[in-house]
Amino acid sequence: MNKVILKGRLTADPILRYTTLNQVPVATFGIAVDRRLFKDRPKETDFFQIVAWQATGEFVCRNFIKGQPIIVEGRLQQRTYEDSQTKETRYVIEVVAESVEFAGFLRDDARYNGADHAPDFDPYEGQVAA
Repeated sequence: MNKVILKGRLTADPILRYTTLNQVPVATFGIAVDRRLFKDRPKETDFFQIVAWQATGEFVCRNFIKGQPIIVEGRLQQRTYEDSQTKETRYVIEVVAESVEFAGFLRDDARYNGADHAPDFDPYEGQVAA
C-alpha cells in the first residue's frame, strides 16, 4: 500500500504548468509539515514536494497561496532525471496528490488581512506526545 496524508502549510504559491504533448495541467508546490516529538523540545519541520495533476492541480492554484494550511492525500512516487550540468542521474521522491482539502483559512479570508497564515496556526495542535 502506498498512501500518504500530510497536513501543513504551503511554502510558496503553487505553480501551474501544462505538459508539452497534450497540454495537461500540472501544479507543483511545497508544503512544510511541523512535528513535535516532545513538549519540552522545539518543533521540527519536514518539507515535501507535491505534484497535482489536472483538476486537482487547477483547484490548488485557484484556491491556495503561500502559508495557507492544506491537507494533501496521495501517494509517494520516485522519479529520476539527468542533471543538465553534471550529467548525473538524480532521484526525486515526491507526493502525487490525489485530493487536497482546506485546513484553515481560505485564500480570500479577510480576517487575516493579507497575512501568509493565521498567527496561531499549528498543524499538530493537540497531537503532542507526552
